[in-house]
Amino acid sequence: MNKRIKINDRFIGDGYPSYIIAEMSANHAGDIDRAIEIIHAAKEAGADCIKIQTYTADTMTIDCDKEYFKIKKGTWEGENLYKLYEKAYTPWEWQARLKEEAESIGLDFLSTPFDKTAVDFLEELNVKFYKIASFELVDIPLIRYIASKGKPIIMSTGMGTLEEIEDAVNAIRKEENNEICLLKCSSAYPAVPKDMNLKTIEYLKSNFGVIAGLSDHTLGSLGAVTAVALGAKIVEKHFCISREIENPDSSFSMEPHEFKKMVQDIRIVEKAIGKVDFEVSEREHVSRGFRRSIFVVKDMKKGDKFTEENMRIIRPGYGIKPKYYDDVVGKRANRDIERGTPLNWDMVI
Repeated sequence: MNKRIKINDRFIGDGYPSYIIAEMSANHAGDIDRAIEIIHAAKEAGADCIKIQTYTADTMTIDCDKEYFKIKKGTWEGENLYKLYEKAYTPWEWQARLKEEAESIGLDFLSTPFDKTAVDFLEELNVKFYKIASFELVDIPLIRYIASKGKPIIMSTGMGTLEEIEDAVNAIRKEENNEICLLKCSSAYPAVPKDMNLKTIEYLKSNFGVIAGLSDHTLGSLGAVTAVALGAKIVEKHFCISREIENPDSSFSMEPHEFKKMVQDIRIVEKAIGKVDFEVSEREHVSRGFRRSIFVVKDMKKGDKFTEENMRIIRPGYGIKPKYYDDVVGKRANRDIERGTPLNWDMVI
């Protein structure tokens, strides 16, 4: 079982903060200056990594108007695949500059290649790791080729059956590459919470012996924050400057203020998860003084018996612990005791 992977100088896995990826995708809307603006906004919003996609319309499909190539439902209803990818792709001549820009401000740079030529191109850019998209989960030759580069792989599992996920993981491992993270994903745009099935994250982790996370296409951050609480170590969300800038991905992408709030909530959740620990915290020590203990509730004279009428278990906690109540009943006071005094053992004979 591989419990962590290393990206540049940081580890991802159990015991480390969740790794948060801002997916640019088509949100640059064909403008390299906007792409650079997105990189800086992602850094400011708390992302660890900026992700793009490396393809062209011709590496994804063919230019054909047959019905097979038309999208009939969802966000891109009515679109032709080739025309959609022409609008959405990130020009390859930008990508070296985008990588340099990201790394100059401390963001990791990640891309999803969609064919072997894209892998070769990204190798020339000296990328440190790869993303495999849900739709390519079944492209075993491409997966093997990516795995052969010996670099960590983050792979989304949207639409995948258990058998298909097994085939993809086995293809990576046959290339002697065990640097794998699987992302639970609902491949609808946008996705809806009832289809997320976040419990699958733990199954992916335990069944495949890998790091697991979430590629999240739902609106808002509740799913991502919940996923971290359930053990996700990578979270990927689409990121844009503004949803008003129309492009194929804008409708289900997060704006900077939303992404920043998500990151803040994730970091709070990570602190809250903490570890198995029964030590009393510094703040709890203050509260311990207001737990229950045994107090004298009626004035007593030396020699009086302790009874249910003159002592009670009440707040605060300055007296004998309540578990000794029955041991005190029937014993006598060795001095006068005023009402409202916490009972201590040196008062009992």
